[in-house]
Amino acid sequence: MKFENILEEIGGFGPFQILIIVLLCTPRIVLPCHFLLNNFIAAVPPHWCDVSTLDDGRLFRSLTQQQRLTVSVPLQKDGKPKSCEMFSSPQFQILYNGSNSSAELPTIQCQSGWIYDNSTFTSTLATEWDLVCDRKSLTKTTGTIFFLGVMMGAIAFGFLCDKYGRKNTLLASYIMVIVFGFSSAFANSYVLFAVLRFLTGFALTGITINSIVLSIEWVDIGHRSFIGVIGSLAWSVGNMLLAGFALLVTDWRTLIMTVTAPLGFAVLTWWWIPESARWLLAKGKVERAQFYLDKCAKFNKRQKLSSKLKLETLSNIEMLEKQDKNYTYLDLIKTPKMRQLTLLTGIVWYGVASTYYGISLNITGFGLNMYLTHFIYAAIEVPAKLMVYCFLNIIGRRKCQGGTLLLTGVCIAINIFIPKGLWHVRAVVAILGKGLSEASFTTIFLYTTELYPTVVRQNGLGYTSFMSRLGVSVAPLILLLEDVWTLFPQIIICSVAVVSGLVALLLPETHNVRLPETIDDIEKPSKNTICSHSVESSGVFLETKITTDPQQQ
Repeated sequence: MKFENILEEIGGFGPFQILIIVLLCTPRIVLPCHFLLNNFIAAVPPHWCDVSTLDDGRLFRSLTQQQRLTVSVPLQKDGKPKSCEMFSSPQFQILYNGSNSSAELPTIQCQSGWIYDNSTFTSTLATEWDLVCDRKSLTKTTGTIFFLGVMMGAIAFGFLCDKYGRKNTLLASYIMVIVFGFSSAFANSYVLFAVLRFLTGFALTGITINSIVLSIEWVDIGHRSFIGVIGSLAWSVGNMLLAGFALLVTDWRTLIMTVTAPLGFAVLTWWWIPESARWLLAKGKVERAQFYLDKCAKFNKRQKLSSKLKLETLSNIEMLEKQDKNYTYLDLIKTPKMRQLTLLTGIVWYGVASTYYGISLNITGFGLNMYLTHFIYAAIEVPAKLMVYCFLNIIGRRKCQGGTLLLTGVCIAINIFIPKGLWHVRAVVAILGKGLSEASFTTIFLYTTELYPTVVRQNGLGYTSFMSRLGVSVAPLILLLEDVWTLFPQIIICSVAVVSGLVALLLPETHNVRLPETIDDIEKPSKNTICSHSVESSGVFLETKITTDPQQQ
């Protein structure tokens, strides 16, 4: 007997599962708020040199602010004051003849700091620690450091979740994010802030991995795609909320606390989240698994069935090759088909992440302020997720994954040949590409959960999350190649999307296929089955099975 049979009998998608989804929505909404937080807290507002040192005779008293800038700071080609240069001495003649050319007048670097335009932001990292001009790259570095933490967390939590359980590790992640998040808001130096952002990213990975797995492992086969899309929609909601939070909270310290605070509510609701019964059985903790399965049956109004969940029945479920075995990342590559699966999923995850962020960082032309632009980018993801939900159960996971990546590559390729003067057309194609790349991201989360067996599922998600963050980290570096050749970044991102899309087509189909529970289920796929019908008769579970080879789906 398989775990799926019992889950279907006690209610594979009822009030119990809906409660789990609701309880896990709060932490999933927080995720994008932190992942994309750097767009706002590290923003560099308009700035110019502090020219107070040029006023030896206090002549500036009779001048307006604009006149002081005119005689002290050279202009750029667009007529705005330069950010990093000032005249070596006041050029009062400019007020009369209107000449302001840095090529004609001697200039020097800013000597006494900068003055910032606070009309959009009250305070950012740039204004806090003068991360402008020669130090401007440090604002982007905080984002890189954050994702390095996410990468390291992917490795650590893949192991921790399989060893200590989904629920316990989730609570640890909540507490760590709260502690490190609020601590970073009170950091008094750039170095300390960077370290705390690294640790915040590290802890957030535990939420990323556990929230989706806990949802998936408690629902039946027919609702797995629905769960995946709901979790992904929570990301989009959080993404849109971030634009609103940033618009209302213009101080970077307060903004960090604002987006972290909801996890306090998540900690309170954690007590109602059940541990994965599938994981408990995999670890030989049969009595604890019986407790949660009985709770699920009663919550779903299947009280008659709850009495049949005997320890003997649960003990006979073939969940493990060896109950006392501890699985590690090495188990992902020890056997031939697991090794192939690990290689292919790693390539696809890298491609999905690199393509998604490559497009996201390169879409321009809306002519809107950054808050509205961010909101639109997030809103575009919603129809993309709904679209992929419809197709996941129609054409399957494999075709959805490969198709969305290939079509994303097509959109990028089309934009390479569209003249820049047709910006309306380019914007529409770019938005379509953004939506398709989001659809591929939605698919890969669910697809990966279904591909890896229970005993190493967390390790598999940890590994693929690491590959994803590697793709995220590389995407900005790809865009820097624009200085070499304008079309170079687009060609590379297009190639990555196409190659990863073709690789995705080599993966096995998982639609209507049982979740693999042991490595043997991967190495000998003929043992995998789908349940077409299950009834209760004479106090025992009867099942009709169709033997299926997922490689042939």
